[in-house]
Amino acid sequence: MALAVKTTPSLARALVREARPKQWLKNVLVFAAPAAAGVIDEPTELGRSLLAFVAMCLVSSGTYYWNDLFDLEADRSHPTKQHRPIASGLIPLPIARGVGVGLLLAGCGVAALTGRWQAVVVVAFYAVLTLSYTVIWKHVAVLDLVVVASGFVLRAAAGAVATDVAMSDWFVLVTTFGSLFIVAGKRYAELHELGEGATLTRATLGDYSLQYLRMVVSVACGGTLISYCMWAFERANERLATNDLELPLYQLTIVPMLAALLRYLLVLERGNGHGAAPEDVFSDDRVLQLLGLAWVVTFGLAVYL
Repeated sequence: MALAVKTTPSLARALVREARPKQWLKNVLVFAAPAAAGVIDEPTELGRSLLAFVAMCLVSSGTYYWNDLFDLEADRSHPTKQHRPIASGLIPLPIARGVGVGLLLAGCGVAALTGRWQAVVVVAFYAVLTLSYTVIWKHVAVLDLVVVASGFVLRAAAGAVATDVAMSDWFVLVTTFGSLFIVAGKRYAELHELGEGATLTRATLGDYSLQYLRMVVSVACGGTLISYCMWAFERANERLATNDLELPLYQLTIVPMLAALLRYLLVLERGNGHGAAPEDVFSDDRVLQLLGLAWVVTFGLAVYL
């Protein structure tokens, strides 16, 4: 009994660490569509958005469990991944499988609480896509970029369908190109910083060159900016049709967006060890945080003023 008491806390910490709560920051995209539509301040829609966020967090954590279960042998021979809870043996395999299944089912169950079957479909499709990435797509160059970027788009779609908000064509393009920009930037940073050793972390990096990934990042960055400009102009025209206030606030949001994209490109080129993890870049770079705050304030004024 004493042994069980001693091991339970360490197992609990390992279970939480394996869920990778730091990665939940990516699921904030769930709030993008309802916030852009101006319904995020309505209690019902806010509640549905929060449910969609929780659902995506649960499902994404479930896919992390299965990712490490599928890659168990490779992780055990990896210099850093061998310390992950499953690879190191901190979490017994039967427990890992049970928790992995439980998280996936719980995520779909929480999505059902939104009262929108479309939310369940999007969350379930995200789970299937991510699991198939672990087994198949991460070994195929180019498709690995597209599939990971698609996961970000599905996060935004989950919030949209949960609140019954339509995503305009330009909004979808912004999300698509922006997601590809982040994913390709991460691959570029990994190859830039690790060099030949990058293939130990991600096998497909051996199929890429820095020049190719730089080109993909440039195309994605340009697509993101152009799509965002068109979306901002579209929203401004829609607002002008229903409101006599002619402040160019939507257009002004282009400034911090452009600056943030250029700042992120600078971080990638510097290769300071953070570019490979976007969540670390955003949490550590004060300039990006200020630009993000400027965008949120300006966009909030544009929506609600």
